[in-house]
Amino acid sequence: MADTKDERTDEWRGRLTPEQYRVTCESGTEEPFSGELNDYKGDGRFRCVRCGHVLFTGETKYDSGSGWPSFWQAAGDGSVATAPDDSGGRFRTEVICGSCGAHLGHVFEDGPRPTGLRYCINSVALELDESRGEGSGD
Repeated sequence: MADTKDERTDEWRGRLTPEQYRVTCESGTEEPFSGELNDYKGDGRFRCVRCGHVLFTGETKYDSGSGWPSFWQAAGDGSVATAPDDSGGRFRTEVICGSCGAHLGHVFEDGPRPTGLRYCINSVALELDESRGEGSGD
């Protein structure tokens, strides 16, 4: 996967809100409990706000109490990728879109069964698609 964070800067600036750009292109973080998808409990697919790639489904979303939408599993193989992140003086695992490389958030190993993972994702990095149910395909 090529790093497209810099290759399409003008396109991202033109299509995204300043907050979406800051989070997905500059590895920012939105304020906890500020995202409109944090409390969403319905069905649907959560897509990358930059490229529309399916990342997560409502079936695996849960309330972690962290202030960000949390999921215990990605939608499918290749939906997301991970990378080491030692910014801010601590080690974490960054979650990025498996298609365009957008920064989405981080994954931690303190989630529920069956995976034990907590994908802690910025709401502004997601676009909810309620029309096609839980499938992971496009």
